[in-house]
Amino acid sequence: MRIIRYLDGRQTRLAAVTDDEKAYPLPHSDLISLIDEAREKGVSPVRIVESAITPQNELTAAWPSLQLLTPVDAPEVWAAGVTYQRSREARNYEATGGRMDAETFYDKVYDAVRPEIFLKSTAARTVGPNQDVTLRSDSVWQIPEPELGLVLAGDGTIVGYTAGNDMSCRDIEGENPLYLPQAKIWRKSCSIGPAIRLADTVEDPYDFKIVCQIYREGHVVVESEASTSQLNRKLDELVRFLAADNDLFDGTVLLTGTAIVPPADFTLAPGDRIEISISGIGTLVNHVISN
Repeated sequence: MRIIRYLDGRQTRLAAVTDDEKAYPLPHSDLISLIDEAREKGVSPVRIVESAITPQNELTAAWPSLQLLTPVDAPEVWAAGVTYQRSREARNYEATGGRMDAETFYDKVYDAVRPEIFLKSTAARTVGPNQDVTLRSDSVWQIPEPELGLVLAGDGTIVGYTAGNDMSCRDIEGENPLYLPQAKIWRKSCSIGPAIRLADTVEDPYDFKIVCQIYREGHVVVESEASTSQLNRKLDELVRFLAADNDLFDGTVLLTGTAIVPPADFTLAPGDRIEISISGIGTLVNHVISN
């Protein structure tokens, strides 16, 4: 069971999407109100959704054709870094100028007890499906980072899973690790969607397949795939460190890192189209423009 948010005229609506790709409008305007109702009734959000679905209210339009919004207005989007071996290798490449025989702080954090977690975005900086992501004007080496996102309740419970794009400037981060916020945060540098897979309908969160395709002038120029089975961290471990001595808010999203990094000679360009697909969730599509 998935949750989408879309614009119906001028009204924001929530809908449930079943595994047979049928969509049904819900009596909620956003995910937070759905979480609140489930909390008040002491049941899972899935129970609330199932009780609202009837054959009579099925949407006639295919749900990907709707004017989709971010599936949740995440007050904060956080991200975990160096959680996959591929990410570790890419960060080392950036930090050493291509030398792969020297140990760096990225090696240390990969094996450390404490993971790397940083603030990635806010609701105002985050875009949804089919919207534009922007290139930072002072970087010449930029890539998307396809990631599984955890959608959290305020108590740290994982209520769902979504797809995320953690846009990154490899040259800025590689120049100095203290530049990480500038390498990660600027307007429209984060995207999430197209749906949220409710956690109670996921048997194994370490079995998500992630595929990234980047199109340029109608042709695929980058294509790669990975699996969350390759994660070097446990999801509840990442949530535990994020929540420690911290305030979490309903709808917070935690991106869990990437195992997909384009070749070292690749950088995004205006006009590129990024497609990030996660099995059981859907395909997040964004178009690249200049800032």
